[in-house]
Amino acid sequence: MKDCIFCKIMKGELPSKTIYEDDLIKVIMNINPATNGHLLVLSKEHMVDLRDTKEEVILHSLKVVKETLYPQLKEKLGCEGLTLAQNNELGQEIKHYHIHLIPRYPEDHADFQYDKEKVEDLDTIYEKLI
Repeated sequence: MKDCIFCKIMKGELPSKTIYEDDLIKVIMNINPATNGHLLVLSKEHMVDLRDTKEEVILHSLKVVKETLYPQLKEKLGCEGLTLAQNNELGQEIKHYHIHLIPRYPEDHADFQYDKEKVEDLDTIYEKLI
């Protein structure tokens, strides 16, 4: 896609700090990080969201996170945990499949906060889902 920022990064039209790359994915540093070492795992081929992305790319991405990137973040940056986030449609600023890897540190304040005023009762939601 010609106007996609991530596609431009893939073509070398925009700069990035690449941490990992293979035939299916490219992993770059997020220019607006939530914590130190916040990375983006990008599909090399333009795919919009989870529904559009090839299963091979999804599975490969998670394998690289598990076996390569998370250990690297723990060893090199000393993070104590990792949050994975993958937005689809609402909340997805760039319409190109990507996964956020957010290294977690004590007291980093990057948690998803539960707000009981904004969610329905668990039993109500459960009944809708089953």
